[in-house]
Amino acid sequence: MQESKARKRKPSTERPEQVQTDVKKYTNEHQHSSRVSRYLPFFVIFILCFALYQYPDSAKRAVRVWLGQDAVPGSHLPGWSPSSYVGLEADIEKRDAVVAAFQHAWSAYERDAMGADEYHPISHKGSNLTKAGGIGYTVVDALDTMLLMGLDAEYQRARSWIKSEMSFERDANFSTFETTIRVLGGLLTAYHLSGGDSLYLKRARDLADRMLPVFDTPSGLPLPLVNLKRRQGAWDEGNQRLVSTAEASTLQLEFRYLSELTDDDIYWRKAERVMAVLRSARMPPGLASIFMDSLEGRFVTSAIRLGSRGDSYYEYLLKQFIQTDRTEGVYREMYQDAVQGIHDHLIQKSLESGLTYTAELIPERNSADPKGEISWRLTPKQDFLVCFLGGNLLLSATRSGALVQEVSVPPRSEELSEIGKRDWTTGIELIRTCMATHETKTGLAPEIVHFRIPSDNMGEMRNVPGDWYIKGAGVGEFPPYDARYMLRPETVESLFAAFRLTGDQRYRDHGWRIFQAIEKHCRIPSGGYATIVNVDEVPVRHEDKMETFFLSETLKYLFLLFSDGDTIPLSRYVFNTEAHPLPIFTPSIRTGFS
Repeated sequence: MQESKARKRKPSTERPEQVQTDVKKYTNEHQHSSRVSRYLPFFVIFILCFALYQYPDSAKRAVRVWLGQDAVPGSHLPGWSPSSYVGLEADIEKRDAVVAAFQHAWSAYERDAMGADEYHPISHKGSNLTKAGGIGYTVVDALDTMLLMGLDAEYQRARSWIKSEMSFERDANFSTFETTIRVLGGLLTAYHLSGGDSLYLKRARDLADRMLPVFDTPSGLPLPLVNLKRRQGAWDEGNQRLVSTAEASTLQLEFRYLSELTDDDIYWRKAERVMAVLRSARMPPGLASIFMDSLEGRFVTSAIRLGSRGDSYYEYLLKQFIQTDRTEGVYREMYQDAVQGIHDHLIQKSLESGLTYTAELIPERNSADPKGEISWRLTPKQDFLVCFLGGNLLLSATRSGALVQEVSVPPRSEELSEIGKRDWTTGIELIRTCMATHETKTGLAPEIVHFRIPSDNMGEMRNVPGDWYIKGAGVGEFPPYDARYMLRPETVESLFAAFRLTGDQRYRDHGWRIFQAIEKHCRIPSGGYATIVNVDEVPVRHEDKMETFFLSETLKYLFLLFSDGDTIPLSRYVFNTEAHPLPIFTPSIRTGFS
């Protein structure tokens, strides 16, 4: 007989009591598992909600990773890495170290020079910008930094000085540009951050009214100097009829916001007229030379560069577009036109490491040419000031170059236009270059660097750097101006922007190294910080001056770099060129230019 294909069950060897015990055990475990399963979804939802509330950026990032969105081919832009992404939570220890540095600087100024425009920490003295007296440049410039850092006692004393001691009745000429960005900008930001303290708006309007006559020129371009007591504009004796392009075009954020606050469009119209003149005077490449004729409203033959007298022209084109919540397309067009010119004519690569930098165009007249035609010589020189551009390009990539209203942190490739991706990449590379210029004996970057080019005839020299050098810094000689570090903020400004837009730890690490170098080499033990005359010399030599922008910009950007992303978020604020944050708004008046 054929054996059945069905496998016979093996007789059970388990005792009945054991089976009952196992059944009870299984039943209890099943009931426990059911209770866990029943409450598990609520527990998971609670954890997710807590994470989204407490760590919003990290939680969003984790969700994108879980969904596999960051694995999409081509979605990874340069300048960040998943392994170094930390989100936008505060680094409290480093943030508080920056606050302590501010207190070290401010307490010395308040002790030795309260109310003076400038401070000299080695001699423990203050000085004013005119013989007629000062207008409190340092006090007003530092005011919003105190508010952000929560230094209430220092802030209250500064406010008291502004209320009781500040005076614009000074019969002397002040810089139109510096007075606007430092004093007017500082007062407007203090008004906003203080919750609307009328003292600051009253002072700001008084100052702006005294400055309005600088715009009374045939072209509408502002005069470079203003007598605040007489309410008169004045020429710069060294540059008759000429006005710096950057200085003329870096008043707009402040005057426009004042119009928004006062509902008086006179300030807006004066500032906007300047931009209309600049647009009409456009030079063919989209770039701007550093001087304009204030009578005729045209560019004059002069250098084209992104450093002094040129830098903030490009900065404010973008920031005017951002300030009014991207409602004025004319500034986006002007900015993108200018940045195209930068890429076409100024962006260069260094010889050895391929560092991206911006060169300068210098006009030269051929004396042998009977027509006297102008040619332009490309010069491989970059100011420290240009280091603002890296962060500015990242900001523009995620604003004027964005395909979506709200770009991710870090941004995804598909969220940016081709122009946006180009600007993002260039911005990241420029920040890399600026960090490379900090590779000195002090860890601080010089005021001006020159880059190696094939025709520089330096190849046969010994110990010549492969990429960049400080011109004229000979051994045993007094350091040239180029070699100094003046407590400038532009590198940390770009690091702040890069961190806020990527959440990548590398930018905080760079910023912390710069801060430590400042503490080591610029700090004066008795109080304050000072310029060093040669970044490649240790021990350092100091110059007896602490620039006001150290309190307003350098320490503020470092503070914000280590603060959380909700402290002055880039989605709600735009910084003027002196680091005074102004709120983004939709204009309540009709803007005729746009």
